[in-house]
Amino acid sequence: MFEKPDARHRRKTDAVVLRPSPIKKESGNPRKFLCEGDAEAVCRGVILKRTLFRVRDEMYAMIIKKHIFQSLYMQVLAAVAVGIVVGHYWPDIGASLKPLGDAFVKIVKMMIAPIVFCTIVLGIANMSDVKAVGKTLGKAMGLFYVLTGIALMTGLMAVYLMQPGRGMNIDPAHLDPSVAQKFSAAAAPRGFTEFAMHLIPHSFFGAFAEGEVLPVLLLAILIGFGISRSGRLGEPVRASIDSFSHVLFTVFGFIMKLAPIGAFGAMAFTVGKYGMSSISSLSLLIVTFYVACGLFVFVVLNALAHVHGFSLWRTLKYFREELLVVLGTSSTEPVLPQVMLKLERLGCRKGVSGLVLPMGYSFNLDGTAIYLTLASIFIAQACNIDLSLTQVLAMLFLMLLTSKGAAGVTGSGFVALVATLTVMPDIPVAGVALIVGIDRFMSEARALTSLVSNIVATIVVSIWENACARDVLHQELRDGGAVADDRAAVPVEASPVSVVRSIDEAKNAAKVA
Repeated sequence: MFEKPDARHRRKTDAVVLRPSPIKKESGNPRKFLCEGDAEAVCRGVILKRTLFRVRDEMYAMIIKKHIFQSLYMQVLAAVAVGIVVGHYWPDIGASLKPLGDAFVKIVKMMIAPIVFCTIVLGIANMSDVKAVGKTLGKAMGLFYVLTGIALMTGLMAVYLMQPGRGMNIDPAHLDPSVAQKFSAAAAPRGFTEFAMHLIPHSFFGAFAEGEVLPVLLLAILIGFGISRSGRLGEPVRASIDSFSHVLFTVFGFIMKLAPIGAFGAMAFTVGKYGMSSISSLSLLIVTFYVACGLFVFVVLNALAHVHGFSLWRTLKYFREELLVVLGTSSTEPVLPQVMLKLERLGCRKGVSGLVLPMGYSFNLDGTAIYLTLASIFIAQACNIDLSLTQVLAMLFLMLLTSKGAAGVTGSGFVALVATLTVMPDIPVAGVALIVGIDRFMSEARALTSLVSNIVATIVVSIWENACARDVLHQELRDGGAVADDRAAVPVEASPVSVVRSIDEAKNAAKVA
């Protein structure tokens, strides 16, 4: 039944060696193997080991053989490039493609509220110590305000060093005030009382109908606490929400296949509507903003990641699909569910990452913070207005509030800028007319910076709360760049990495035995 070992591997004693030998492939038949000893059990062990190796090799081969353009990453990248070409050479056609991008963002926003609700409810309901929720939220808010403060200072430093508004000599009396008036109506609530009242939905289902994250977050925390305190009676509700969340993520996987179409339409509209000429006229301002965002990501966030023991570059590579979707749509909302799913795969506990990430979408808009200081000082420079140190400090304190208050509003960066300048009498609010034509090109960097900051912040808070499996984090970041695309719609418990990890554990156990 089994092939006899040759003369080179005869037993030296009558004892049976229970350790399988390394597999040796013969030139005639590579599937044949040699083992030490005549014991049938040992040979069965070697067969099992060989099977596990073959399953792992076939799994890797299946991933490697996948055509490059079947990857969502490459599809979105190609769609963005085609959108730029269409918008540049056929601007009328490009401008008419705006509904494609708007429809994609709208259909994704339809799924965000229930997915956030289910994720947070399940995370809190499964936590062994529900009292830790308050501590987690406190640490997250502290980190958010520190990062926002650094982002504001980064934008301030960049605009004062590069001075993109010097020499423009704009007369504020000649500016069009109607541009600011159009956005002031959408400005965020002012004052803590109005902001707190804004968090409370009008009804249970009103939180989902409005589509804003913070009211849903409040409702999910309350329901999660209720389930955890109900004991056995709350178990059917928890199981139902768990099943519903699996359905939602499956549906979201289907929707994400439309991401290349949405990115193509949004990019074609941006280039076709505003044209490359609008970029060249204020190119120094755009370059200054992109430099400031780059400094914040690759200096501040890179240092934060390094201190906590993970690589920012590998993290960016792991989330490359989501970053490209944000680049194409200029919005972070379409990728929120997918980012939450990938953070779980990185080893972050759902109870922590499900709380911190949606909060970051409202309270950690670092790209917007950089934009606020840079755009405000640019308008002052263009209008030849010199601000004193006291005025600058007052502006920074005000922006700590307005950068949070505009969360959930479409075009939140521009709306927050209008809200800030409306309160500050030193800079004319009509000055926003100078940058309204290029705001769309800057919104992409705003969204990308805010998304990267929220991803890093969520991992850091998870590490602080001992809610991140460090070995899983490092393994996923090491291997995820090659296989993350193939696991986009695969449940966590069935992902190839977990299977391969089990195979490797079995292999190591066989070696020890």
